[in-house]
Amino acid sequence: MTKLEKLELQSADVTRKNVDALAALFPHIVTEAMDDDGNLVRQVDFEALRQELSDYVVEGKEVYQINWPGKLAAEFASNAPISKTLRPNLADSVDFDTTKNLFIEGDNLEAMKLLQESYLGKVRLIYIDPPYNTGGDLVYRDDFSSSTQEYLWKSRQINEVGEKLISNTEANGRFHSDWLSMIYPRLRLAKRFLAQDGVILVSIDDAEQASLRRLMDEVFGEQNFIAQLVWEKGRKNDAKLFSTGHEYVMVYAKSKSTLRERKTVWREEKPGAREIWDEYTRLRELHGSDDAAIEKDLSAWFAALPRTAPSKKWARYKRVDANGPWRDRDISWPGGNGPTYDVINPATGTPVRIPDAGWRYSDPEEMKRQIKLGLVVFREEDPEATPFRKAHLRPVEGEGSDVSDDEAEENEGEAELAVQVRGTYFYRQSQTSVKHLRALMGAKVFNNPKDHEVLSRLFEYVLGGKGGIVMDFFAGSGTTAEAVFDLCARTGLNCPVLLVQLPELLEDNLKSATGSAKTTIQNAIKFLQELDKPLTIAELTKIRIQKAGAQILASRTPSDWNGDVGFRAFTVDTSNFREITTTPDVANQEALLDLVESVKGDRGALDVLIEVLIAWGLDVSAPITVEIIEGHQVYSVEDGALLACLDGQLDEALIRALALRAAADTTQKVVFKDTGFASDDAAINAYQIFGQLSPDTAVKVI
Repeated sequence: MTKLEKLELQSADVTRKNVDALAALFPHIVTEAMDDDGNLVRQVDFEALRQELSDYVVEGKEVYQINWPGKLAAEFASNAPISKTLRPNLADSVDFDTTKNLFIEGDNLEAMKLLQESYLGKVRLIYIDPPYNTGGDLVYRDDFSSSTQEYLWKSRQINEVGEKLISNTEANGRFHSDWLSMIYPRLRLAKRFLAQDGVILVSIDDAEQASLRRLMDEVFGEQNFIAQLVWEKGRKNDAKLFSTGHEYVMVYAKSKSTLRERKTVWREEKPGAREIWDEYTRLRELHGSDDAAIEKDLSAWFAALPRTAPSKKWARYKRVDANGPWRDRDISWPGGNGPTYDVINPATGTPVRIPDAGWRYSDPEEMKRQIKLGLVVFREEDPEATPFRKAHLRPVEGEGSDVSDDEAEENEGEAELAVQVRGTYFYRQSQTSVKHLRALMGAKVFNNPKDHEVLSRLFEYVLGGKGGIVMDFFAGSGTTAEAVFDLCARTGLNCPVLLVQLPELLEDNLKSATGSAKTTIQNAIKFLQELDKPLTIAELTKIRIQKAGAQILASRTPSDWNGDVGFRAFTVDTSNFREITTTPDVANQEALLDLVESVKGDRGALDVLIEVLIAWGLDVSAPITVEIIEGHQVYSVEDGALLACLDGQLDEALIRALALRAAADTTQKVVFKDTGFASDDAAINAYQIFGQLSPDTAVKVI
């Protein structure tokens, strides 16, 4: 190469990538033409593509799918690139230099487009609690070609003088269509973020449950549906017909086949099991090897428990041996038609009765192994009776092995304590989260917050004991962040959390609010005014996350947990770079750089660096350090994986120092500002120096 490359500063153009992929497979179906602005564009000849795939395309085939007015525009919105960036907000950040968590303030569709290259296929869990479309405003805007005012006018949300007209009420003919057009492109982008073993959870109520189910079948594939959970929150005694106190959580996998291939099994520790083990440990220290004394005291402990205590449910774990508390379990094959063979009672030397369903263990050798481990109990009162097996609270190695694939209740041999599979229905009173959040914030400033403890346990369940990035692009009250902090503090998992929240004005919501909802918004406005903060939901969210993180960190000493409760705060904003509209004359067409200052005057070096990371698809939470090299400020990202010097008046001494540094540290990328060079010749010289000293390093200008 003989010139520096210009770094493309725009979000990924998904449509262009799809066209390029088709061109690689079928070159003849892609044509090139000039658009009205003189730019070369590639177009797909769909008839040629149809002929290419004629063996697989059924003419006139009707497809089962969900349609609504505006669907094509919504699909286009998910693919269209944008020229925006994320601007770091150091003042609102917590532990900016060390945290891996992100909080982004802005439209989530824009934020997701900016981050899709950096986090493509890397997110293990997405949880969202989107607007339920219960008659409130849909404030998310997907028309990026117009200003906010123009969009509101086109969508008939304001009149000609800018006054807001209506909410998205059921009287609106596009009530469901508008909601679907809002959520559809966001779900399409969400799928790109998910890892192959990733899972998405979406909260919803009856208003859009049916539409959401069909839409997620289309986006994620019906074959990837896992479950529709029912979250019961309490009865409403003022209901006229039925009390609707529940919500749903839709659960879909990115690839259910991947979960099967990896033999993924989701289990959770039985609630109350740890308390039983703690009591057993205390009694073992008290009574030594006297199992009978331990059993007697353990039974008394169970009897004294309140009826609502979680451990009460597992009172059958009252027998004790050297391996701890155990309960009896059926030894027959789940579902019937199991193997039949003779099992000898060691005390009598005679066979015992074979259960009608057959033995649980597939062959006699496995049965003998279980007997040798002391896990099969023969009945003294009836030596010929079918024995039972032990199921320990803390399973013995090999316990519960060799079971059928149809067994759905337990896989006890792989857990520290007894585990269970979750059902699709669970109960948690809604006032629990309201009281918690009021105590945390010092006032009731959120309506209908989700319960962070419920989400923490649910996240732990679907993550399966593994860490990974958790994403919530409808951050709302910030419950997801607190749930993740709680999860990591309890388990030691490493789960960076990525949050996006629209800077929705509280005063706008106040105009249409009534009753207790209006009082809550008034409380929130007063709360923020006292702190001299902007009156937005996003501002409340950041404060909640900070308070929750500090509380969890103070109450729990990190062991394996890294203690990361901070976040890098960003705002979606216009690009840091001016649009250059001048065209070089013929004599200067070989010029490398337009020497007009491209960076806007109110943008700093860190702003520019973050946009560079986004453009290159790098992690915006990566460690960033600042060094002084040859008198110039140099940013080092991810321990030197990227070096950036955005100063002016760059000299040869700096270029040589950076080239040598890049070669020594195996730096992959180096970035300069175009106006940092005094002339085109200086830029060419810089590139040649890197070509000689560090030829494997990508060098670009912005």
